[in-house]
Amino acid sequence: MGFSDLLEEVGGFGRYQWLHVTLISLPGLLMASQNLLNNFVSGVPGHHCSLPANHSIHHLPYQSELQVNCWLGLHHFLFHLFRYVEPQWQLLAANSSANVTYVQTEGCLNGWTFDRSEFLATTVSEWDLVCSRRSLKQMIQTIYMGGVLTGAILYGGLSDRFGRRSVLIWSYLQLGVLGCSSALSPSYSAYCVFRFLSGMAVSGVILNGVSLKVEWIPTKARTIVGTLSSFFFTLGQMILAGLAYWLRDWRKLQVVVCVPQFLFFAYSWWYSESARWLILNRRSEEALKSLHRVARINRKPEMIDKLTLEVMHSHMTKEIESSRSSFTAFDLLRTRGMRRISTCLIAVWFSTSFAYYGLAMDLQKFGVSIYLMQIIFGAVDFPAKLLALGMLSYLGRRVTQATCLFLSAVIIFGNIFVPTEMQSVRTTLACLGKGFTSASFTTVYLFTGELYPTIIRQTGMGFVSTMARVGSMAAPAVLILDEVFPALPSLVYGGAAVLAGCFACFLPETLNVALPDTIEEVEEKW
Repeated sequence: MGFSDLLEEVGGFGRYQWLHVTLISLPGLLMASQNLLNNFVSGVPGHHCSLPANHSIHHLPYQSELQVNCWLGLHHFLFHLFRYVEPQWQLLAANSSANVTYVQTEGCLNGWTFDRSEFLATTVSEWDLVCSRRSLKQMIQTIYMGGVLTGAILYGGLSDRFGRRSVLIWSYLQLGVLGCSSALSPSYSAYCVFRFLSGMAVSGVILNGVSLKVEWIPTKARTIVGTLSSFFFTLGQMILAGLAYWLRDWRKLQVVVCVPQFLFFAYSWWYSESARWLILNRRSEEALKSLHRVARINRKPEMIDKLTLEVMHSHMTKEIESSRSSFTAFDLLRTRGMRRISTCLIAVWFSTSFAYYGLAMDLQKFGVSIYLMQIIFGAVDFPAKLLALGMLSYLGRRVTQATCLFLSAVIIFGNIFVPTEMQSVRTTLACLGKGFTSASFTTVYLFTGELYPTIIRQTGMGFVSTMARVGSMAAPAVLILDEVFPALPSLVYGGAAVLAGCFACFLPETLNVALPDTIEEVEEKW
């Protein structure tokens, strides 16, 4: 007897659960926009050194590449642009073979001119994040992921103390207010601060949304619900591409992807707090009211009279006894079973996020329209996650997790040996690799929620997902290594996925196993 039996008595996966899962999953449509926003908000437009104001051909359009070439050095050294000190008019001659190798050059003393055909305005064109300031573009994403990491630590502990529902509601409001404030940023520094705080809120939304869903779903429905609800995130990647193509201005895009958070905040008051959490925190009367409400919505009115405090406590006597102790993040490593689970999950979360964002955060390198590339990267997740759903249902979590990681590593390594001129093949392999890392993400979210006990589930989710944030922060930095050796980023991403796949093999299987509520249950089962 346990809480799963109580859920079955009040309707199992009924009308309440359908509404509950759908409403919590809807914000996932815009979580992808938050995580991948830097691809478009900080897209790098075509650019060259601005012409000196006293030159007679200053009025020439950007497209006059040959004429601009006569006095702008469009060659670069490690992405640093130069221009000729004096215009080289001889380059205008037809079939010119003039040698300009030793012509004196200088930096872009008058700033840069940006092409507006792909982006109308980005943070790169507004704050000149090119040449020596090029690393500041990736720094925005690193700072944002730092906020996500901080939020995972902070909101994970707070939700185990104050409840999933209250922290989730606050996170919606925080993301709406600070996300929209980002669009009003007067400077690069202010924008980074707002993105950091927005990242904290994103972490609160994702982690508490996952826990609140899992803790109201019966055991048998967890696999299919967990996988299908992840399609909201996948669809969100394609929505982001459409919005970015339509708006083309980073401030407008920033507002449009954040304003809906106020709608999510408004209806989130309808959610019921996790009855599991309420019972284990000695708030049994509130838990009973929540269960009665669920029974009423699920059209099980007869259970309202049958389900009393005594009946509820009889189902969870063991769990209630265990809840009298206080728990911290140190309890995740206190026992042998918890140490094993936490260590393996840290490796899986880090490597999955590391490889995923390494592939997804540099779309401009593929030589295809960045908007089309984002749609392709989103679309590939559909078959990948359907494959993961089948594997999760029949082969179990452990096999699925390890297989997705190993396959993504094989594809990433394979891309190293494809010649750069075979761009379509490289792009196809990158899409497949991203699909498997996305399937790995879906699996690890479900797997983690099932491995940690209720009494410390949210603290555990926050703890191990911090490593995912470390991975997502490190991924953009590794991309810079391609200036030293082009294959190096792929070697690092693939190697991390292989290592994580090995760790995944040591995790216990949770297919069709009831959620554990206490640390003692974890030790007994695994």
